Amino acid sequence: MALERDSTATHPLALAPVTAPPSTVDGFVREFLNNLNFRQGVALSSSSANDRYLALAETVRDYLMARWLEDQRRQRVRQAKGVCYLSAEYLLGPQLDNNLLASGLADIAAEALASCGIDVEELRRLELEPGLGNGGLGRLAACFIDSLATMSVPSIGYGLRYEYGIFRQTFVDGQQVEQPDRWLAMGSPWEFPHPEAAQTISFGGHTEKYDDDEGVERTRWVPAWNVQAVPFNYMVPGYQNGRVNTLRLWSAVATNAFDLGIFNAGDYAEAVRAQTFASNISKVLYPEDSTPQGKELRLQQQYFFVAASIRDFLDNQLSEGFDLANLPDRVIFQLNDTHPVIAVPELMRVLVDERHLEWADAWAITQGCFAYTCHTLLPEALEEWPVDLIGRLLPRHLEIIFRINEEFLAAVREKFGDDELRIRNMSIVGEYPHRSVRMAYLATVAGAKVNGVAELHSQLLRDKLLPDFAEFFPGKFTNVTNGVTPRRFLRLANPGLSSLITDALGPRWVTDLERLRELEAFAADPEFRAAFAAVKTQNKVRLASELRARDGLEVGEGHLLDVMVKRLHEYKRQMLKVLHIVTLYEGVKSGRVEASDITPRTFVFGAKAAPGYAMAKRIIHLINAVGSVVNADPRVEGRLKVLFPSNYNVTLAERVIPAADLSEQISLAGKEASGTGNMKFALNGALTIGTDDGANVEIRELVGDENFFLFGMTEPEVEALWAKGYRPSEYYQTDADLRRAMDLIASGAFSGGDRSTFEPIVSNLLYDDRFMVLADYASYVAAQKTVDAAYADQDAWTRSAILNVARCGYFSSDRSMRDYIDRIWHTPPTP
Repeated sequence: MALERDSTATHPLALAPVTAPPSTVDGFVREFLNNLNFRQGVALSSSSANDRYLALAETVRDYLMARWLEDQRRQRVRQAKGVCYLSAEYLLGPQLDNNLLASGLADIAAEALASCGIDVEELRRLELEPGLGNGGLGRLAACFIDSLATMSVPSIGYGLRYEYGIFRQTFVDGQQVEQPDRWLAMGSPWEFPHPEAAQTISFGGHTEKYDDDEGVERTRWVPAWNVQAVPFNYMVPGYQNGRVNTLRLWSAVATNAFDLGIFNAGDYAEAVRAQTFASNISKVLYPEDSTPQGKELRLQQQYFFVAASIRDFLDNQLSEGFDLANLPDRVIFQLNDTHPVIAVPELMRVLVDERHLEWADAWAITQGCFAYTCHTLLPEALEEWPVDLIGRLLPRHLEIIFRINEEFLAAVREKFGDDELRIRNMSIVGEYPHRSVRMAYLATVAGAKVNGVAELHSQLLRDKLLPDFAEFFPGKFTNVTNGVTPRRFLRLANPGLSSLITDALGPRWVTDLERLRELEAFAADPEFRAAFAAVKTQNKVRLASELRARDGLEVGEGHLLDVMVKRLHEYKRQMLKVLHIVTLYEGVKSGRVEASDITPRTFVFGAKAAPGYAMAKRIIHLINAVGSVVNADPRVEGRLKVLFPSNYNVTLAERVIPAADLSEQISLAGKEASGTGNMKFALNGALTIGTDDGANVEIRELVGDENFFLFGMTEPEVEALWAKGYRPSEYYQTDADLRRAMDLIASGAFSGGDRSTFEPIVSNLLYDDRFMVLADYASYVAAQKTVDAAYADQDAWTRSAILNVARCGYFSSDRSMRDYIDRIWHTPPTP
């Protein structure tokens, strides 16, 4: 395809069309060998596997490049309203297969490489996925930018380019040990650095008043130090539609990285101190913040990337002479949780202090340009920053926040009168237990819209978490249920099921997932059920091979695959799953249950715990300890296996999710905002055991109660139990199975006889149990017995699995994007 080059040059060659390489096997081979020779500097005969991988990635990139350049040119001309998605993380996953799929080059690339004697599968295995995210928040952001490109909506994703990700998880004696994630060690062919477009980002210092040329008093920020934000661009291709959007990630470098005079004086460490200090900002995702230094670094990270992003958009994306009064008609900055909320006072600072707009005009623009997505129901997860920290690091921003709060509280008084308790509760600046800025409140006041991420979550957000704000801002709160991209989590992750669906429905389901509804009729077809079951079996074989090679773990042949993969947090209740496993094991160990009476199950866990989260790390240790004992006990006869592969990531998810039979979504009702793992598993034919929490509610309503294993208290029942007075020890005393399971853990049976190892876990459950594990235990174990009975009828189970797939097309991130566009953004596609 020949495309117009965007250039002000006059030389004929500079004005020639940008031409994509020919989409033929010979054209691909030629481009691949050129990249191998002239970019990697090696001949095919002497190239390493990594050389070939890099050359392959660069070749695929070249095919996308022409469209990417053209889309940027068209957007500069059209100036259509677009989305700037501000997110602290993007859990992208491997890029090679995704880009081959999006560009339609997968078959051509495989044939081209085979003609060169290269197995593309060998090169796939070399890819290290970008260490740019951690859990659901980052994976959601990656799904959203994929859908925006597929729907031809102009967008830029903005974030941080973390040098070492969050961490690479390893286990030593069953305990989590964090190692740097060196994902950049062998090169990153998917990114484009642009140091010439670096932004200067300032910190510290003080503010001062001055009169401008027209005698108007203004405020000036006089910073104490600054760093450079260097952009790295990633292409985000839509699915076979020619659209390529941009993900722009910022890396921190020192303004003056090297002091030659100090170096020559012999103080080598001091000579590079500025670079070391600056680069810390983009070293790791979510640095441990239990220390004052860690808290300050997190705030530096958040301001660094949003300040660079706002300046980049205003300086480089708007047309010359653009009237900033029209900014809300040109862009929406979507705040993905509270991490980017410092962008609100930053935009105000730029508009008032640098562009010299009047305060009221700037505030009206700001309120039209931001929208806020809340991803939690845990009050402690709503970020607050100490006033003194913001004042020291961002003094002008603190002044702006104070003024926003002052004017907002005046409006609250005008509407509600002098209700001081309500005013205290709604103040952006909290006074107890210490003065702090409540970032969720700031986002709510500044945002044009505030949304939750599942129907139940959005209701609780309005009614329980931010009720005063919902009353003050009628119409501001809305819901957009999360979704996942079917391209990665069905088309790529589950090729067998994808082929089966395409044979039945045709290929259009990949961009219109609601068409999966047409599969309902096939659930009654014995031949289709047999083919569906065969795909599931093959996916289990594939996972078993992966875990054997990757971790030395063995999946039980013919086992029900029971999977719980998600961030390790007490509210997600991995402990409830552990208690179920221990209950099954204790029955066999004590002789009360014959091993042959147990449904063969392999339990697969995947989770990372935050480095400073001691209880979560103890639970990881317990899971591994239980696995070591259960897997080695001959009395179990191999009918129970507990596997915990380390460093769960998107690459492994693409093997685990398609193989799963049972999806564990067992958080305490009212604590999970939405979840997206629940959607991925259901779309891949796993049945869910879960509480009525987050998006589980919508999954259950869609798939039907008969195809979902519901257990546990509802959110109102949880609240009623708390109000009554929850005493977890009473459940321990009255439930013999629970008591036996907990006593076995407390006895040291999983810790070499050392009763102290897991005592903190046992005591926490008995005397605190904030997330009511013991209260839901009996209901959960009963539901698991229902699972056993259902799994015994394999044909009926397969029918339910097919109906889960057929009825979950709603959970596409494409649908989520349409809801954002209709309810919040108003950014129509520009094909």
